[in-house]
Amino acid sequence: MPAEDFYTTQGAGACPVHLVPEDGLEAKLGELTDAHRSWVRATGWQAKPGTVLALPGPEGSLATVLAGAGGPEPFWALAALPSQLPPGSYFFADAAASGELERRALAWGIGQYAYSRRSEGQAPAPRVLAWPEGLDAERVISGVAADALVRDLVNTPAGDLGPAELGKAAAGLAAAAGAEFRETVGEALLAEGFPAIHAVGRASVRPPRLLDLRWGDPARPRVTLVGKGVCFDTGGLNLKPAQGMRNMKKDMGGAAHVLGLAKMIMDAGLPVRLRVLIPAVENSVSGNAYRPGDVVPTRAGLTVEIGNTDAEGRVVLADALALADEEEPELLLDFATLTGAARVALGPDLPALFATDEMLARDWAKAGIEQGDPLWPLPLWAPYAANLAGGIADLNNINADGFAGAIYGGLFLQRFVRRAGAWAHVDTFAWNPRNRPGRPEGGMSQGVRAAFGLLAQRYPA
Repeated sequence: MPAEDFYTTQGAGACPVHLVPEDGLEAKLGELTDAHRSWVRATGWQAKPGTVLALPGPEGSLATVLAGAGGPEPFWALAALPSQLPPGSYFFADAAASGELERRALAWGIGQYAYSRRSEGQAPAPRVLAWPEGLDAERVISGVAADALVRDLVNTPAGDLGPAELGKAAAGLAAAAGAEFRETVGEALLAEGFPAIHAVGRASVRPPRLLDLRWGDPARPRVTLVGKGVCFDTGGLNLKPAQGMRNMKKDMGGAAHVLGLAKMIMDAGLPVRLRVLIPAVENSVSGNAYRPGDVVPTRAGLTVEIGNTDAEGRVVLADALALADEEEPELLLDFATLTGAARVALGPDLPALFATDEMLARDWAKAGIEQGDPLWPLPLWAPYAANLAGGIADLNNINADGFAGAIYGGLFLQRFVRRAGAWAHVDTFAWNPRNRPGRPEGGMSQGVRAAFGLLAQRYPA
């Protein structure tokens, strides 16, 4: 459903929604009519975050809505509201600063996401929000649409979204924004200096490729985004077990994230020279699959001994990061569903953030709290880097001791970043493992809104 369908400029007849924190219920009761106050007390409603209470009007009509706000996840408490309301038009009745108004409007649209490409049922009627006065509607719609783009790409079955289809999605985004787009496919990867991408993707009947999008004035500061685009990951010859392979359509979540972020950047017209690089492959099994113990060359000139073919994401990212680094961007950000270790450490809701610049990590984490889109910084602990030494190559794609897997993934990638002004790596799950209000099970955007908030502050339009 288009993001615009969740909003209206016509506020006449819209039902007011009052946001009530748990400790503010008594104060709110003092503002209500006697009948409504009695209704609230009779129901026992406690203003728990994410809950709603409809107050009846004459003849059974809906007069107003009380909505529990705040809590440990205030953004998702807001996003949980629309699904609990009947179809209709609403407005937030409580005054707020412009930043808070934007978060409310974003949550309203993001909370109504549903993936329905394969469903025969009709999409639910939207709950429509009347625009608050003075709000940047285009920015909100861009944020909601970018979130849906990320989740739609992650949710699409791998049979429908291989490297070529991911390329079409990137090309469509580029065309809509007037950006340049190029892709290097199959054997051309070897000719143009991307041997690691080719090595991982060559076993699939769906040729590997490198997607390359450029947008903006070349004289502007260079901001480059790199996203892991493994459209399906069998684990290669180190084959995953069935349970581990079930959701591997989401292994291109990093690519989805950078496309969503790129959309927001281009929609907002941020004054940057944007580049987006996505190594798009399938990690498959066939007679020409790369093997444990193989030594793979990379664009950077470093050789990689393959300790495990299931650690393929860092191998394809090595070539893409090396290409990005050649232009010496002011800021280089990558997103990848890289390690299970990050999930063991932080769980499904908190992406791990690694950065070479302490201020960048601090600013991004701060933006995450402000946007309700959190990340958690972890260290690039330099003493561990020696454990990535390869026996017959410059480095191995895994560490032998099994500890600190997320940190080792970041340290591996760091070897391919030498010239960028600042680099940050996000190890994301890109998935919500259970249905929650405002968050259906499936693909998730994690850290994208926070990244845009960071970039919008650094490069104001």
